[in-house]
Amino acid sequence: MEDAAITAEGLVKRFGDVVALSGVDFEVPKGTVLGLLGPNGAGKTTAVRILTTILLPDAGRATVLGLDVTRTPQSVRSIIGLAGQYAAVDGNLTGRENLRMVGQLTHLPRDVIGPRASELLERFALTEAADRPSRTYSGGMRRRLDLAAALMHRPPVLFLDEPTTGLDPQGRSDLWGVIGELVTDGATVLLTTQYLEEADRLADNIVVIDHGRVIAEGTASELKAQIGTTVIEVRFDDARTARDAAPALAPVGSAELTNGGSALSVNVPDSGPALLEVVRILDDRGFKPASIAVREPTLDDVFLRLTGRHAEAPTPGGDQ
Repeated sequence: MEDAAITAEGLVKRFGDVVALSGVDFEVPKGTVLGLLGPNGAGKTTAVRILTTILLPDAGRATVLGLDVTRTPQSVRSIIGLAGQYAAVDGNLTGRENLRMVGQLTHLPRDVIGPRASELLERFALTEAADRPSRTYSGGMRRRLDLAAALMHRPPVLFLDEPTTGLDPQGRSDLWGVIGELVTDGATVLLTTQYLEEADRLADNIVVIDHGRVIAEGTASELKAQIGTTVIEVRFDDARTARDAAPALAPVGSAELTNGGSALSVNVPDSGPALLEVVRILDDRGFKPASIAVREPTLDDVFLRLTGRHAEAPTPGGDQ
C-alpha cells in the first residue's frame, strides 16, 4: 500500500521458548489511527518495540514511512515519537528541562526548543509545574509529560503503548482530545490499549492480537457486526444459576458468562423475537433472572468472543 505509514509483514519474535509474535501482518494508512488490541502477553508491546527499532525481529519486515526499521533504524527514529507504558522522564529534571533535553537529542534548532517546550507544557496543562522536578509530579502528570516529550520534534508517526494507563477518567478524556488533534493535523498513530472504549472512540481501524497472532481486523462497527446486532444480558443472583441457564438459552444465540460468572450475554440478530424467546425459556425451565436488559454489542463483547476472555485491566509492563 503506497499510502501506508506503517507496515508489518510476517513479524516473528521469540524470547527463548516463548513465541511473542508469530507472523503478524498489518498496515496503517497515513493520517489514521490503528488500535492494536489484545490481552496482557498478546504481543502488542513486542510489535511496537520492533516498529520503533528497540527490538530486532527474528523474521519478517516492517517499515515506517517506507523506511525499513531494521536497515535504517536511525532514520526511522528521526520521524517517530514513542510514549511507552512507563513515563520515560528524568525525575531529577524539571518538566521544562526534560522537554529541552529531548529537543536537543532530536536536534531541534536552539531557537525552536524553548518555545516548543513552552507550547507543549501549556497544551498538557503542565505550565504551573514546569519548573518543579518531575519526581514531584503525580502519575498522570508524568504520563502527560512523557507524551509531550514524544511530540517535541513534531513526528509524523506516533506510537502510543497504552498511553492512558494510570490516568483518571478526566485525564484519559483530555489525552483522547490531544490524540484527535494530532490526527486532524495529519499525524499517523498506532495505539495499543486494553481500554475498549478508547479504541472504539479513537481508532479508524482495529487489529486484535492474541498469543502473537492477528485474530481479527476491521473497524469497530465491522468487528461488532461479527457477533450479531444485539446483546441480551441476563443477570442472576448467583453464578451457579447462570451456568445452569446457559445451555437452555443456546438455541436463541451464543451465550457467554459475564459479570464474574453471574450473568449471561446472549448475542442475537433480532432483539424482539429473541427477547420473548429468552423470557419464555427461562420461565419454562424455572430460572428466575435478577434482571434482563437489551443493548448494542460493545468491543468488549467482540473481545470476549474472539479471545475467550474479557479485556483485562491494564498492567504496566505486563505485555510482551
